Amino acid sequence: MRINDKIKEIEKYLEELSEIVPSSLDVYLKDFKTKAACERYAEKIIEAVVDLAFIFIKERKLKKPEDDYEAFEILKNNKIISKELLEKFKDAKGMRNFLAHRYGEINNKIIFNAVSKELEKDTEEFIKIIRQQI
Repeated sequence: MRINDKIKEIEKYLEELSEIVPSSLDVYLKDFKTKAACERYAEKIIEAVVDLAFIFIKERKLKKPEDDYEAFEILKNNKIISKELLEKFKDAKGMRNFLAHRYGEINNKIIFNAVSKELEKDTEEFIKIIRQQI
C-alpha cells in the first residue's frame, strides 16, 4: 500500500534527523554541516508529508487539491486533521519553500526549533491520524 510505504519513508527521515540534531542552538549554529543536513532533512520530511496527504486524498477519492496548501485544507474540511495541524503544516510548507529557494536570510532559531521539536511532533501526529483512517 502506497500510504504505508510513504509513512515508512517519513519515519526513516525522522529517525535520521533525530540522530543528527544537536542538543542546543549554540551547537547547531557552530556546525554548518549539521545545520545544512538538518535543513535538508526538514525539506525532505515536509515534502514526504505533502506526498502522504496527496496519496491519502487520492485513495479516499476526495476533492483533488490544486496545490500543497489546499491538500491540508481538504483534509481539515473532511475532518481528518484539526485546524491547528492544518496551520502547522501550512507554516512547515512555507518554511520548506524558504529553505529550498533561499528567499533571504534564514532565521536559524526558528529552523532549529522546528527540527529539534515541532517537526517530529507534528509529523508523528499526522502519521497517527492517517494510520487510524486506513
